[in-house]
Formats: sequence, structure tokens, C-alpha cells
Amino acid sequence: MKLFTDTFEQVRKNFAFTFERLFNGGKADLHMVQAEDVLDSGIEIIAQPPGTKLRGISLLSGGQRTMTAVALLFAIYMVKPSPFCVLDELDAPLDDVNVGRFTDIVREFTRHSQFLVITHKKGTVAAADAIFGVTMQEKGVTRVYSMRFNRERNEAEATSPQGR
Repeated sequence: MKLFTDTFEQVRKNFAFTFERLFNGGKADLHMVQAEDVLDSGIEIIAQPPGTKLRGISLLSGGQRTMTAVALLFAIYMVKPSPFCVLDELDAPLDDVNVGRFTDIVREFTRHSQFLVITHKKGTVAAADAIFGVTMQEKGVTRVYSMRFNRERNEAEATSPQGR
């Protein structure tokens, strides 16, 4: 139980930090919903983006909820990084400004992990080191295209398509 409460407190601190960073201000907190056993407790997410009143996550806009979830995800990640992470269209409800904030934090965490981000957002694609695209020009035949960005030479390196 001590391990849980210690970890929860660290995630709570990290969440406040990542939330403030992603929103350029504001406040966020996590509270355990009281139960007899801490391990059976629920967790309430409180978020206050800059210029708004303190409220639960259900009252935020779609983009604000997503950015709050990203802040929580990376707060947990800071406690125990994983070597590999898949994010499937996490950036879909985000506007261009928030896509930039999202890609900034993902890029920072690439020092510890590899990220596979599935996206349709141009800003997220532009921030990637490598891009993979899959097309189906005719039924049952897919082609995989890939491109890697060489930051040293500041240019893209395309690879040949592969049929499947």
C-alpha cells in the first residue's frame, strides 16, 4: 500500500508539472475518491486551464480533455518510462497550437522511449523522425511507403515502396 501511495503522490506532482507545461499555465490535481482500501479508491482528475474555473475533466472541451489526458499519461510515464509507446490518433481533437505542444512533449520523451504515433495531423507528421504511409491502390494490394528525416543534413530520405 505504501508503494501505491508513494507512486500516486509522484504521479500527482508530475501531473501538475506536465499540465502546466502543456497549457502554458493553469493548475491540475489528482484526488483519491475515498474508499475503505486505498487500492480500491477511484481517482478524480481536476483541471483548470488558464482563464477558466477549477473543474472536473468532464466539463472541459474535447481538446482540453485530450491535453489533460496527455499530461496524465506523461506524468505516469515520468515515474516508470516504457521502452516503446503507441499513440493512436491522440492528437485528433487538437488545434494546431496544441499539436505543437503535444509534439514538443513527445519529442522530449523520445530520449527515453520510442514512439509510434498514428495521426492525420500535418503538424504531428512534420515533427516525426520517420514517416510510414500505407495505401491500397487496388483491392487487396497495399503499399508501404517510408521516409526518414535526416536532421544532420536537414533533408528527407525516401525509401522505395514495398507491395504486400
